[in-house]
Amino acid sequence: MGSNGTHEMSHRVLLLGAPGAGKGTQSKRLAAEYDLEHITTGDALRANKDMETEHGTPREYMEAGELVPDPVVNEIVEAAISEADGFVLDGYPRNLSQAEYLSEITELDVVAYLDVSDEELVRRLTGRRVDPETGDIYHVEFDMPDDEAVRERLEQRDDDTEDVVTERLRVYEENTEPVIEFYRDQGELVEVDGEASPDKVFERLSELLE
Repeated sequence: MGSNGTHEMSHRVLLLGAPGAGKGTQSKRLAAEYDLEHITTGDALRANKDMETEHGTPREYMEAGELVPDPVVNEIVEAAISEADGFVLDGYPRNLSQAEYLSEITELDVVAYLDVSDEELVRRLTGRRVDPETGDIYHVEFDMPDDEAVRERLEQRDDDTEDVVTERLRVYEENTEPVIEFYRDQGELVEVDGEASPDKVFERLSELLE
Protein backbone atom coordinates (compact mmCIF):
# COMPACT_ATOMS: atom_id res chain seq x y z
CA MET A 1 0.00 0.00 0.00
CA GLY A 2 1.33 3.42 -0.88
CA SER A 3 2.00 5.77 1.98
CA ASN A 4 0.62 8.68 -0.01
CA GLY A 5 -2.89 7.60 0.87
CA THR A 6 -3.66 5.97 -2.46
CA HIS A 7 -4.22 2.26 -2.55
CA GLU A 8 -1.87 0.99 -5.22
CA MET A 9 -3.45 -2.41 -5.50
CA SER A 10 -6.67 -2.73 -7.34
CA HIS A 11 -9.17 -4.81 -5.45
CA ARG A 12 -11.74 -7.20 -6.86
CA VAL A 13 -14.32 -7.67 -4.17
CA LEU A 14 -17.54 -9.66 -4.02
CA LEU A 15 -20.07 -8.91 -1.28
CA LEU A 16 -22.70 -11.54 -0.60
CA GLY A 17 -25.63 -11.22 1.75
CA ALA A 18 -29.40 -11.33 1.89
CA PRO A 19 -31.66 -8.35 1.19
CA GLY A 20 -31.33 -6.15 4.26
CA ALA A 21 -27.85 -7.40 5.17
CA GLY A 22 -26.29 -4.04 4.26
CA LYS A 23 -24.52 -4.94 1.01
CA GLY A 24 -25.51 -1.72 -0.72
CA THR A 25 -24.32 0.50 2.14
CA GLN A 26 -21.01 -1.31 2.52
CA SER A 27 -20.38 -1.55 -1.23
CA LYS A 28 -20.78 2.21 -1.61
CA ARG A 29 -18.39 2.88 1.27
CA LEU A 30 -15.77 0.46 -0.06
CA ALA A 31 -16.08 1.90 -3.56
CA ALA A 32 -15.56 5.42 -2.24
CA GLU A 33 -12.73 4.51 0.12
CA TYR A 34 -10.75 2.33 -2.28
CA ASP A 35 -11.68 4.03 -5.55
CA LEU A 36 -13.49 0.98 -6.92
CA GLU A 37 -16.37 0.64 -9.34
CA HIS A 38 -19.55 -0.31 -7.50
CA ILE A 39 -21.12 -2.85 -9.86
CA THR A 40 -24.70 -3.91 -9.25
CA THR A 41 -26.61 -6.07 -11.69
CA GLY A 42 -29.40 -3.51 -11.89
CA ASP A 43 -27.07 -0.59 -12.64
CA ALA A 44 -25.07 -2.61 -15.17
CA LEU A 45 -28.25 -3.65 -16.97
CA ARG A 46 -29.63 -0.12 -16.99
CA ALA A 47 -26.34 1.26 -18.30
CA ASN A 48 -26.23 -1.33 -21.07
CA LYS A 49 -29.90 -1.72 -21.90
CA ASP A 50 -29.23 -1.89 -25.61
CA MET A 51 -26.11 -4.03 -25.61
CA GLU A 52 -26.55 -6.75 -28.21
CA THR A 53 -26.02 -10.28 -26.95
CA GLU A 54 -26.82 -13.62 -28.56
CA HIS A 55 -29.94 -13.65 -26.43
CA GLY A 56 -31.19 -10.18 -27.28
CA THR A 57 -30.81 -6.93 -25.35
CA PRO A 58 -31.59 -6.42 -21.65
CA ARG A 59 -34.20 -3.82 -22.63
CA GLU A 60 -36.39 -6.47 -24.26
CA TYR A 61 -36.63 -8.43 -21.01
CA MET A 62 -36.90 -5.42 -18.73
CA GLU A 63 -39.71 -3.87 -20.73
CA ALA A 64 -41.56 -7.18 -20.70
CA GLY A 65 -41.10 -7.26 -16.91
CA GLU A 66 -39.17 -10.52 -17.15
CA LEU A 67 -36.02 -11.60 -15.36
CA VAL A 68 -33.05 -10.99 -17.61
CA PRO A 69 -31.60 -14.46 -18.35
CA ASP A 70 -28.20 -15.49 -17.01
CA PRO A 71 -26.27 -15.37 -20.31
CA VAL A 72 -27.31 -11.74 -20.86
CA VAL A 73 -26.56 -10.73 -17.25
CA ASN A 74 -23.20 -12.52 -17.50
CA GLU A 75 -22.16 -10.64 -20.63
CA ILE A 76 -23.20 -7.29 -19.18
CA VAL A 77 -21.35 -7.88 -15.92
CA GLU A 78 -18.30 -9.07 -17.85
CA ALA A 79 -18.34 -5.81 -19.82
CA ALA A 80 -18.60 -3.79 -16.59
CA ILE A 81 -15.75 -5.74 -14.99
CA SER A 82 -13.48 -5.42 -18.00
CA GLU A 83 -13.83 -1.62 -17.91
CA ALA A 84 -13.04 -1.37 -14.19
CA ASP A 85 -9.60 -1.36 -12.59
CA GLY A 86 -11.07 -2.58 -9.33
CA PHE A 87 -14.65 -3.28 -8.35
CA VAL A 88 -17.13 -4.25 -5.68
CA LEU A 89 -19.78 -6.64 -6.97
CA ASP A 90 -23.11 -6.34 -5.20
CA GLY A 91 -26.07 -8.56 -6.13
CA TYR A 92 -24.17 -10.72 -8.62
CA PRO A 93 -23.71 -13.67 -8.86
CA ARG A 94 -27.20 -14.49 -7.65
CA ASN A 95 -27.09 -18.20 -8.54
CA LEU A 96 -24.59 -20.98 -9.07
CA SER A 97 -24.30 -20.73 -12.85
CA GLN A 98 -23.43 -17.02 -12.55
CA ALA A 99 -20.85 -17.82 -9.87
CA GLU A 100 -19.23 -20.41 -12.11
CA TYR A 101 -19.18 -17.96 -15.00
CA LEU A 102 -17.64 -15.27 -12.82
CA SER A 103 -14.83 -17.61 -11.75
CA GLU A 104 -13.91 -18.07 -15.42
CA ILE A 105 -13.66 -14.38 -16.23
CA THR A 106 -11.94 -12.88 -13.20
CA GLU A 107 -9.94 -13.63 -10.06
CA LEU A 108 -11.56 -12.26 -6.92
CA ASP A 109 -9.38 -10.98 -4.08
CA VAL A 110 -12.06 -10.96 -1.41
CA VAL A 111 -15.36 -12.81 -1.13
CA ALA A 112 -17.19 -11.58 1.97
CA TYR A 113 -20.54 -12.82 3.20
CA LEU A 114 -22.50 -10.49 5.48
CA ASP A 115 -24.08 -12.93 7.86
CA VAL A 116 -27.36 -11.73 9.37
CA SER A 117 -30.05 -13.91 10.99
CA ASP A 118 -33.46 -14.19 9.32
CA GLU A 119 -35.13 -12.57 12.34
CA GLU A 120 -32.87 -9.54 12.06
CA LEU A 121 -33.35 -9.30 8.28
CA VAL A 122 -37.12 -9.32 8.70
CA ARG A 123 -36.86 -6.66 11.42
CA ARG A 124 -34.69 -4.45 9.19
CA LEU A 125 -36.79 -4.87 6.07
CA THR A 126 -40.24 -4.55 7.62
CA GLY A 127 -39.10 -1.49 9.59
CA ARG A 128 -38.48 0.57 6.46
CA ARG A 129 -40.76 3.53 5.88
CA VAL A 130 -40.88 5.88 2.92
CA ASP A 131 -41.81 9.56 2.80
CA PRO A 132 -44.36 9.72 -0.04
CA GLU A 133 -43.48 13.37 -0.72
CA THR A 134 -39.68 13.10 -1.02
CA GLY A 135 -39.09 9.38 -1.54
CA ASP A 136 -36.63 9.41 1.38
CA ILE A 137 -36.34 6.10 3.20
CA TYR A 138 -36.33 5.88 6.98
CA HIS A 139 -36.46 3.10 9.54
CA VAL A 140 -38.71 2.85 12.57
CA GLU A 141 -35.87 1.65 14.80
CA PHE A 142 -32.67 3.05 13.39
CA ASP A 143 -33.45 6.21 11.53
CA MET A 144 -36.59 8.27 12.07
CA PRO A 145 -36.88 11.88 10.89
CA ASP A 146 -36.90 14.60 13.57
CA ASP A 147 -39.72 16.45 11.88
CA GLU A 148 -43.05 15.42 13.42
CA ALA A 149 -44.98 16.18 10.23
CA VAL A 150 -42.67 13.97 8.18
CA ARG A 151 -42.92 11.17 10.74
CA GLU A 152 -46.71 11.23 10.53
CA ARG A 153 -46.88 10.87 6.76
CA LEU A 154 -44.40 7.98 6.45
CA GLU A 155 -45.74 4.85 4.77
CA GLN A 156 -44.70 1.23 4.52
CA ARG A 157 -44.21 0.03 0.96
CA ASP A 158 -46.13 -3.05 -0.12
CA ASP A 159 -42.91 -4.98 -0.68
CA ASP A 160 -41.78 -4.29 2.91
CA THR A 161 -44.64 -6.14 4.60
CA GLU A 162 -43.72 -9.23 6.59
CA ASP A 163 -45.28 -11.75 4.17
CA VAL A 164 -43.53 -10.28 1.15
CA VAL A 165 -40.22 -9.92 2.99
CA THR A 166 -40.33 -13.53 4.20
CA GLU A 167 -40.97 -14.75 0.66
CA ARG A 168 -38.15 -12.57 -0.74
CA LEU A 169 -35.74 -14.07 1.78
CA ARG A 170 -36.90 -17.59 0.94
CA VAL A 171 -36.28 -17.02 -2.78
CA TYR A 172 -32.93 -15.40 -2.03
CA GLU A 173 -31.82 -18.34 0.11
CA GLU A 174 -32.94 -20.90 -2.45
CA ASN A 175 -30.90 -19.24 -5.21
CA THR A 176 -27.93 -17.93 -3.32
CA GLU A 177 -27.21 -20.65 -0.76
CA PRO A 178 -25.42 -22.68 -3.50
CA VAL A 179 -23.33 -19.59 -4.34
CA ILE A 180 -22.22 -19.27 -0.72
CA GLU A 181 -21.38 -23.00 -0.63
CA PHE A 182 -19.46 -22.66 -3.91
CA TYR A 183 -17.11 -20.04 -2.41
CA ARG A 184 -16.96 -21.86 0.91
CA ASP A 185 -15.86 -25.05 -0.87
CA GLN A 186 -13.14 -23.09 -2.65
CA GLY A 187 -11.93 -21.76 0.68
CA GLU A 188 -12.52 -18.18 -0.47
CA LEU A 189 -15.49 -17.24 1.67
CA VAL A 190 -14.97 -14.94 4.64
CA GLU A 191 -17.99 -14.60 6.91
CA VAL A 192 -18.49 -11.17 8.44
CA ASP A 193 -20.91 -10.51 11.27
CA GLY A 194 -23.47 -8.36 9.47
CA GLU A 195 -25.32 -7.65 12.71
CA ALA A 196 -22.50 -5.50 14.05
CA SER A 197 -22.76 -1.73 13.59
CA PRO A 198 -22.21 -0.47 10.02
CA ASP A 199 -18.89 1.09 11.11
CA LYS A 200 -17.71 -2.21 12.62
CA VAL A 201 -18.71 -4.11 9.47
CA PHE A 202 -16.85 -1.59 7.33
CA GLU A 203 -13.78 -1.87 9.53
CA ARG A 204 -13.78 -5.65 9.15
CA LEU A 205 -14.18 -5.45 5.36
CA SER A 206 -11.37 -2.90 5.15
CA GLU A 207 -9.07 -5.29 7.05
CA LEU A 208 -9.78 -7.94 4.41
CA LEU A 209 -8.72 -5.53 1.68
CA GLU A 210 -5.55 -4.30 3.31
